[in-house]
Amino acid sequence: MSREQQDALSRTALGVFRLNGQLLAVSEKLAEPAGLTAAWWQVLGAVLPEPLPVAGIARVMGITRQSVQRIADLLVERGLAAYEPNPAHRRAKLLTPTPEGRAAIRRIDPGHADLAARLTRELGGQEAFDETVRVLERLSRALDALDGAPE
Repeated sequence: MSREQQDALSRTALGVFRLNGQLLAVSEKLAEPAGLTAAWWQVLGAVLPEPLPVAGIARVMGITRQSVQRIADLLVERGLAAYEPNPAHRRAKLLTPTPEGRAAIRRIDPGHADLAARLTRELGGQEAFDETVRVLERLSRALDALDGAPE
């Protein structure tokens, strides 16, 4: 690996770490009026399209199953989500949002829409925003392909 490649990897990592912190801070502010945390919002958001097992949520989010399990249990305890039987796996129940959980997510939507519009303008328009997303997705796919392990 050349020094230039190492520097690019370091700058990328530092940029992503900073971006992660920024997105978490913004997400906390957006989720607060709905009575959620960023982590709760993230887990609820993962099961909005369809119920998923905890391991499936963890895979989609790129975090540990134990972290998702802890949050899922809290969401169920607070009535924002429920476990339902999984026809594909008897022991791995599916997490699904309750009507209260969906309502909490809807309360986030106005702030989320406003932030998306402001960020789109700041990035120079929808095309630039879409390109940013494509680059981040490409980086994630590349790391998946490497399995995150050095050779």
